[in-house]
Amino acid sequence: MAAFDMKDWPAPQVFAASLREQLAAQAEPSRAGPMAAYMQQRFAFFGLPTPARRAAVKPLLASLGKAPDPDWLLAVAQALWAFDERECQYVAVDLLVKFAARLEARHEPQLAALVQAKAWWDSVDLLAAHVYGGLCRRAPALRARLDGYATHEDIWLRRVAILHQLMYAGDTDRVRLAATLAANLDQTDFFIRKAMGWALRQFARTDPAWVRAWLEAHGGQVSGLTRREALKRLG
Repeated sequence: MAAFDMKDWPAPQVFAASLREQLAAQAEPSRAGPMAAYMQQRFAFFGLPTPARRAAVKPLLASLGKAPDPDWLLAVAQALWAFDERECQYVAVDLLVKFAARLEARHEPQLAALVQAKAWWDSVDLLAAHVYGGLCRRAPALRARLDGYATHEDIWLRRVAILHQLMYAGDTDRVRLAATLAANLDQTDFFIRKAMGWALRQFARTDPAWVRAWLEAHGGQVSGLTRREALKRLG
């Protein structure tokens, strides 16, 4: 299939509907129930595991070429978000991750809206680490907004703040990471505590001494869940 010329791209809603049609054509009802149960019945499913889902939409996605317009891309993601089946949101996330470098600081409010809509770890974590992470590298001015999300009333934006440096390794801003973690020490939510532990565990690959020192400095303030997750790579 030839790549779309920008002026000939279909309306975002039309393209999103075409993607959904491809997913529906490959639906596996016998898998849908267990997948919904795994997600605590929060979402409907076509029953497509990741390889089958990606194979179903690959021809359409290949037609986009290497540089889709970012506004069009986000509009497609928003249209996919409106569908009931969770695989549609997974395709949207795959799209945003694949073309994350096309996104700009001005798109962050739309990304935040996607984070908060139909929010669960399966969509939020990929957006945090692979979309927000790169965006904050390219647009450093956004870091202050992410720092603000560390105390946001929405736990999923908090989770983005905690996890967006997950892939930074040696480029991790230790001061910002420490501040974000400290701002959430009093949080009792499972997903916040788990994210804190994950962020620490991942950074322990790069600087185990820093992680040990942070845990020691905060002692009994650190939840058992966070501590256990953080120590998985430290022994």
